[in-house]
Amino acid sequence: MDRRVVVTGMGAVTPLGCTVDTFWEGLKNGKCGIDLIQKFDTTDFKVKVGAEVKDFDPELYMSKKDVKRNDPYAVYALAAAVQAFDDSGLDMEKEDAAKVGVIVGSGIGGLMTMQEQVIRLHEKGPSRVSPLFIPMTISNMAAGNIAIRLGAKGVCENIVTACATGTNCIGTAFRDIKHGYLDACIAGGAEASISEIGVAGFTNLTALSTTEDPKDACKPFDKDRNGFVMGDGSGILILEELEHAKARGAKIYGEIVGYGATGDAYHMTAPCPDGDGAARAIRLAMDEAGITPEQVDYINAHGTSTHANDAGETAAIKLALGDAAAKVAVSSTKSMTGHLLGAAGAIEAIACVKALEEGFLPPTINYHTPDEECDLDYIPNEGRVVPEAQYALSNSLGFGGHNGVLCFKKWDE
Repeated sequence: MDRRVVVTGMGAVTPLGCTVDTFWEGLKNGKCGIDLIQKFDTTDFKVKVGAEVKDFDPELYMSKKDVKRNDPYAVYALAAAVQAFDDSGLDMEKEDAAKVGVIVGSGIGGLMTMQEQVIRLHEKGPSRVSPLFIPMTISNMAAGNIAIRLGAKGVCENIVTACATGTNCIGTAFRDIKHGYLDACIAGGAEASISEIGVAGFTNLTALSTTEDPKDACKPFDKDRNGFVMGDGSGILILEELEHAKARGAKIYGEIVGYGATGDAYHMTAPCPDGDGAARAIRLAMDEAGITPEQVDYINAHGTSTHANDAGETAAIKLALGDAAAKVAVSSTKSMTGHLLGAAGAIEAIACVKALEEGFLPPTINYHTPDEECDLDYIPNEGRVVPEAQYALSNSLGFGGHNGVLCFKKWDE
């Protein structure tokens, strides 16, 4: 018998704030977390803007030694995981540790460490490469460190599907609990790729916005959009089997009721123009949830602000929902957070849970000029109070043609 899966804890380190509350307040207020890049000198770079994590104190969550021994992506992940675990009230001394898992991924992993150590190798020779280079770089180390810190001995995995990573991690955790392999799981994603090599690579791929005004650089679904803005951070959710959560008196934020994952089998970086792959993932998530298109109240779109993504995703939503697509509220919170790559789906899952919990749908900011290719209701510029909202979809589409969609339900008994 399938088991119900609920969200009992959340943690976030984002460009809008380093807690769930500050992140959510930023989304509600249409705050832009994008600014001029401060991590390095952008004089020789075409791209000047990014969505960096600001005012973050990692030593609130770990020792100074832990900070030094980990790449920033893993530091963000561990901080968000500690927040989420504390929020959930789980007590590992009372749990069967083998039934508590960790599924946390990163799209790229320790890119900043890789850049630094390759430069060191070139300038100072092989003997000067850090002995921690490998563990700091590999993208599974966030999950490993979280499991070590919290004592979770169940499944410990790192799913890597580029920009669908966070969503696929949460979806896999959902299924592991639903089908009885775990009682609880720490799930999400983390990224810290705003670096010289990261920005240069995405720039030369012609994927990034070259707009120099940070407050106008990310404009999903707008006719004048010209690329995405890189973001850093992490989002972590504690997923738990319903009866297990009830038995310990946990606060329940929302319920996951569906998950869909597909592949485009089309192109290394471009989404399928007709939206077929993403549409199939949306339908799979709705089918597992047992809902019709007319029951979808909100879609947190992948909405990167690239021409191909936004047009293709709009086509996918229309293909999956049919006539109901014209009535569903859609927004891209990347307009405020930038694109957190492997962490994007995780912070956007949190946005969906909070949207349903509070009956408030966050906006797409910087939306000024409609595009005939993008003709849905994108909640332009100001959020919307919708207390009756019951179901939300969260879309994530990654390089390589990876599509992941989660379906959330407002919590009620």
